[in-house]
Amino acid sequence: MHDTITLGRLIRDERKQLGLRQDELAAASGVGLRFIVELERGKPTVQLGKAMAVLAALGCSLQVVGPNGEALGTAGLPKSSA
Repeated sequence: MHDTITLGRLIRDERKQLGLRQDELAAASGVGLRFIVELERGKPTVQLGKAMAVLAALGCSLQVVGPNGEALGTAGLPKSSA
């Protein structure tokens, strides 16, 4: 993923696949409806912490990939204590 528009589309698609309305995702994420609308539209200045909360509410994570394609790390879901 290379831009905020793509991130917004991915979040919207996952929300719809889960059968959630925007207001339901907002409540599950602890953010406002306006934030979800802006995030799904690809607003480039959304707060990263809130975006991570939305990803976690969807059961998703964000992976950082280096220039050579190697995974540098994953964020978005709490680590299992198992």
